Amino acid sequence: MTASTTTSTFVLIHGAADVGWSCYLVAEELRAHGHEVITPDLPCDDESAGLPEFADAVEKAVGASTGDVLARDVSPGARRDLVVVGHSFGGFTAPLIADRLPVTELIYVAAMIPSPGERPAGWWAHTGYEAAVAEQAALDGGLTGNEDPYVSFLGGVPEELAQEAMRRSRGQADASSAAPWPLAAHPQVPTRALVARDDRFFPADFLRRVTRERLGIEAEEIPGCHCAMLSHPRQLAAALELSLR
Repeated sequence: MTASTTTSTFVLIHGAADVGWSCYLVAEELRAHGHEVITPDLPCDDESAGLPEFADAVEKAVGASTGDVLARDVSPGARRDLVVVGHSFGGFTAPLIADRLPVTELIYVAAMIPSPGERPAGWWAHTGYEAAVAEQAALDGGLTGNEDPYVSFLGGVPEELAQEAMRRSRGQADASSAAPWPLAAHPQVPTRALVARDDRFFPADFLRRVTRERLGIEAEEIPGCHCAMLSHPRQLAAALELSLR
């Protein structure tokens, strides 16, 4: 991976039932190039925690790492650029951080892109997810949407690493999907969306369409499965750095 010309603070927000650990390989790649990386654990399994509480946890982690004043200070030289990355269900939290803090870039990675006022529980029907998965499954022999997480989520991840990811996974409380996404519009910050070529949970063509419909931009393709941060961490880190060069 070629080093970027600008160092930034990356906030990597994990998906449903996951932990910040899942991003550790990408974090290592980014830190090797001088970036700061924050990988908070969201309160996924807390039935009292909705999306605002998820955002609170991320904001607290950013404040703890950079200092509360620095996290909000946009004066020249006050802090590194803040890049927020949301993976999978983390796509519902990442733009909330972009709305709260002076973020320089928002990046969705194989992510659920929200619509104003939409409940996460309704995202699946609103985007036509079921039909898109059925169409792709018919082409790949049932790999897409497979009930086995080692196929649908972790296909392509080395076996021992995939097993460790499953060991660390948590429950996902219903509270995080019950309430409407609170923003009236997407934050007005530079935004990118990455889709994983071999994603068997969110098919790449499906996410390309959702990206166009909801953000009005074209998604960029990276190699890897749904959990590309574990299957292709170097390539993902390079894609995250792309705008910094």
